Order: sequence, then C-alpha cells, then structure tokens
Amino acid sequence: MTRLVLVRHGESQVTVDRVVGGPRSCKGLSSFGRRQAERLHDRWLDQPEFEPDFVYSSAYPRARETAEIVLPAFAGRDILVDPDLGEHDPGPDCDGLAYVEFEQKFGNPDWENDPYGITFPGGETIAQFQLRIGTAVRRLIDDHESATVVVFCHGGVIDTVLRQALRTFGTGSFEIHTKNTSITEVELVRSGRWRLIRYNDVAHLVGLEA
Repeated sequence: MTRLVLVRHGESQVTVDRVVGGPRSCKGLSSFGRRQAERLHDRWLDQPEFEPDFVYSSAYPRARETAEIVLPAFAGRDILVDPDLGEHDPGPDCDGLAYVEFEQKFGNPDWENDPYGITFPGGETIAQFQLRIGTAVRRLIDDHESATVVVFCHGGVIDTVLRQALRTFGTGSFEIHTKNTSITEVELVRSGRWRLIRYNDVAHLVGLEA
C-alpha cells in the first residue's frame, strides 16, 4: 500500500502581489507563508504522525521553500525535486502578468468545461497539465511501492490527484479549494483503488493571523 501525503505550499509572494505565478516568475513564500510552513514543521516535530520514506517537492520556489522549512521535522531525509509536480504552467506569455493585465489581454478563460481549450495562451491546457500530474504520480507509485511519500506541491496538483483518484470529472462539477500548507492524504490500497484519508487538514494554523 503506497501512501501519498500531499502538502500545499504556504502563501506565495505572487499571490500577495496578484500576479500569475508560473515557474519563471515565482518568488517563493510571503512572510505569512513562511509562518504557515513553520507551524506545520512544529506540528510534525512535536507530534509525529508518520515517518516518510521519501520527501518530494515541485521545482517551484514556493513549494521548495515550504519543503525546506518543514524538512527538519523528518530526521535524515533529503528533498527530491521533481519538476513534473509543478503547478499548471501558464507559459512564457502569461507568466508574471498581473491578474488585471491578464484579464485585459485575454479576458476570463473557461476553466470549467473544455480541458483541451486554451486557458493560458502559449501555456499548458488543463488536459496537458492533468496528464503530466497523472504520469508523475504513476511514476511515484511505481518507484516507491508500499512507501510513505510526502509531496510538497500545489493546489492544482492536489485537485488533479483527487479527481483522478476518485475517478470523477476532470473539470467543473465541484470545486476543490485547497488551503495553504494543508495536508491531504491518499492511499493506493490496490491497483486502481484509492482511499482518501483526509483533505485540507490545517489544524496547525489555528489562531494564526496574517
């Protein structure tokens, strides 16, 4: 049984700046995002819930910084960086644009219906993004059978993993709003059969104010 513990990064600086934050423009965590990550570190240091066999991170600075802050809670573990675990790539034409500028240039793309439609001109379609994530997760399972794997990643990645594990619609139908530094846990019970253990666990953020 393979156990995946998915952690969304802390609040990012691009979110604070209201910027489309792809891999080219990501500036890492905001000061509040670092405090969120520190809370998660303290939680797992004081009350260990599991011992990970492997720790992975997306290549985005905001995910890697979160992983680096939390990692000391896991003695003797290194961070394995996998670029395929990154967020939906907006492409070079949209990456770094202010939200207002993006809307002025491209309007409001249809995120809900056609996964093959263009949402980020010059970037990944939703279908391409989901194929990348599905392939990356498949690789993790094949490489680490019966292991506990912690993955520091992104809201879109967690959304995709849940939709694929639950065999539900790739877009639309419902909304998954994953909070910063939340813990989501799934287990592969047997081939093709997933078990959702928890979603959006942010108990460590109780009382934390921006």
